[in-house]
Amino acid sequence: MDSSRHNKISGEGVDAPASGNVNAEEGIVTFQELDCVALENSALSLLVTRSVGPRIISLRPVGGPNLFAELPDVTLPYPGEGVFHLWGGHRLWHAPEAKRRTYIPDDRPPTIEQGPGELRVTAPTEPETGLQKKLRITLPDAGATVVVDHTLHNRGLWPVKTAPWAITQLRPGGVALLPQPIGPADPDGVQPNRTLVLWPYTDIRSPFIRWGNRLILIRSTPKTGPLKVGFANPRGWLAYYYHGTLFVKRAEYDDSATYFDRGSSSQCYCNPSFLELETLGPKTELAPGASVTHREVWEVYRHYDLDLELMEAETEPILAELDLDATPPYLEE
Repeated sequence: MDSSRHNKISGEGVDAPASGNVNAEEGIVTFQELDCVALENSALSLLVTRSVGPRIISLRPVGGPNLFAELPDVTLPYPGEGVFHLWGGHRLWHAPEAKRRTYIPDDRPPTIEQGPGELRVTAPTEPETGLQKKLRITLPDAGATVVVDHTLHNRGLWPVKTAPWAITQLRPGGVALLPQPIGPADPDGVQPNRTLVLWPYTDIRSPFIRWGNRLILIRSTPKTGPLKVGFANPRGWLAYYYHGTLFVKRAEYDDSATYFDRGSSSQCYCNPSFLELETLGPKTELAPGASVTHREVWEVYRHYDLDLELMEAETEPILAELDLDATPPYLEE
């Protein structure tokens, strides 16, 4: 293994953002028939939707493909009027999941403010919940790092029990790496040190899940129904390998807090069309006028050659080389 090739992306320029059309007069990119605003540096190019959202619809490393799923025609029925368009990419939901509050269509244009190396995207307030979603997307340096702050603001008249829920939809054909807690949970080593949560449509015998002691690997190539796995994640990171590129997302874990979905601060959903890496903030009760923010830090690494049939033992040395368990810069707000 040539470790010199396993570095976070850097470059002297980026390709044209995604595969859309650029309106040079307005600086608007059309992608999946949506108006988008580009945010880019020498290593990465992102597209943020202006027509709908807030949504980060494209993430492209220099010289590489869009890592996000592209789902222009995939919808979820809203138990009211309309549908929720997935579109692909990255979105902010608020937990817990319930169709009437979660699948509220977000087809109205958000407000976008642009600053040096960042975009602030604010959606209209949801009349059904009184919650307003906001993304602050920052490229903090010239490397392949993205900081995404997910904020929920209660604009309503009553408290709301909720949590920010950050969901990244990735294109199929790769493998997700889900780190499991290591080491004892108590001085005597007699207490359990992890939880695993399965959704009712998940087949625990699925050949697309590899259960390991330190890692769970999920191949994003299922031919039949969906699966979903959740867990408390004190190691604080999730990763997805796709054709030579490793996408890593990190979020803080608070072991004194309570999380929705039986304590699942991290989750992975997979079906034949896409794979989702998800992180949640702790449960909170938002008073009227209050807000809560959940931060993710993304990193993109290139030039890896991983076999999707790898077992845990072959994967661990690569992860040790990247030192993913170390606290990264920018994670603290």
